[in-house]
Amino acid sequence: MSVPKACIIGHPVKHSRSPLIHHYWLRTLGIEGDYERLDVPPEIFKPFVQTMRDRGLRGGNVTVPHKERLVALADELTDAARNVGAANTIWFEDGKLCADSTDGAGFLDHLDEAAPGWDSLDGHAIVIGAGGAARCIAFALASRSVPDIVIVNRSAERAEILARNVGRKARGCEWRNLPDAVRGASLLVNATSLGMEGQPRLDCPLQGLRRDAVVNDIVYAPLETDLLGDARRRGLRAVDGLGMLLHQAVPGFARWFGATPKVTPELRTLIVADLVGSH
Repeated sequence: MSVPKACIIGHPVKHSRSPLIHHYWLRTLGIEGDYERLDVPPEIFKPFVQTMRDRGLRGGNVTVPHKERLVALADELTDAARNVGAANTIWFEDGKLCADSTDGAGFLDHLDEAAPGWDSLDGHAIVIGAGGAARCIAFALASRSVPDIVIVNRSAERAEILARNVGRKARGCEWRNLPDAVRGASLLVNATSLGMEGQPRLDCPLQGLRRDAVVNDIVYAPLETDLLGDARRRGLRAVDGLGMLLHQAVPGFARWFGATPKVTPELRTLIVADLVGSH
């Protein structure tokens, strides 16, 4: 009998840490299986997905630029994938191609772990950005007891569109009004690539946040961004982006390999070492 196999599909995909994560779980759980990194250009994405089972693959992760294309190909979508209009995890069930978006759940799982009680605070949440990650995070926050979600983006129109899609808890905000929007917030999330290595820094005023606020940056390279450093200096709780990457991988592994893995300090240390070693 062939061993269970999964993969990550993207273009480019060589920098993905997913194989490191899943091979760690396979090893520590004693499961004989494999997880591959496959560079699939957009022009062959559809036929590749349609022949995954013929290749012995039980499913996989999907990253840029294929997440939105996947929604049109799937036979069944989870509510999360349908809401955000994109998917990052696929598997086969009863002969059907199923797709999920696990980023939002991964974001919440890490936030619960790193800043317990964050959703019991009275202030509103700020989400900076209106792209794919921001969509996942905004919908995830709307599922919790967050009273108000303010979406701030350089394109005010995109912020408004996302807010309307998320629903009554959300509203859009122009970038120039960010200092006013931050006042009284209990959670601030950078859901953009600003602050990532090779990208401009995110200039965001934190002085208006509540004293018990949480600042979460989904960027994990570098692990300690300027935004998080500023938050720590102000005595705020700072949450990095690596945990979201680790937690979003859990549901897929469980689907493909039949065991639910744990996000452990050892796994985090492994990925941090890889991040450091790649520079």
